[in-house]
Amino acid sequence: MPVPKRRHSSTRRDKRRAHDAISDPAVSYCSNCQEPKLPHRICPNCGYYKGREVIKVSES
Repeated sequence: MPVPKRRHSSTRRDKRRAHDAISDPAVSYCSNCQEPKLPHRICPNCGYYKGREVIKVSES
């Protein structure tokens, strides 16, 4: 099995890891209640998706 002859520098290692950071999740706003929600998902606050009610949300 191949083994590296020389150690990779920390700069080379860090260049490879430059794109591994976790970004913040995308946020869109519900067209019905204006609450923040994840895009392409039913609003957990009011139960609407694309202007129509998909699920009934209990008011408790």
